[in-house]
Amino acid sequence: MTSRRFVSLIFEQIAAALARGDRVELRGFGSFSVKHRGPRIGRNPRNGASVSVPDKHIPFFRAGKPLHDRLNQSD
Repeated sequence: MTSRRFVSLIFEQIAAALARGDRVELRGFGSFSVKHRGPRIGRNPRNGASVSVPDKHIPFFRAGKPLHDRLNQSD
């Protein structure tokens, strides 16, 4: 199995878990979850008209502490 296929398989599994509503945690890296955004009234940026935005689910990533610390360390 090539590394490209392996990475693709991992992403497919993460996407499938999120579609089921599960939370996926990769220790030392971060966690993926799904957040719900309710319906709201938005604005069209071109003309300022009000637009109804339906409710939706969005993917959310939160970096783990080891990743966060590594990105913010002084070299």
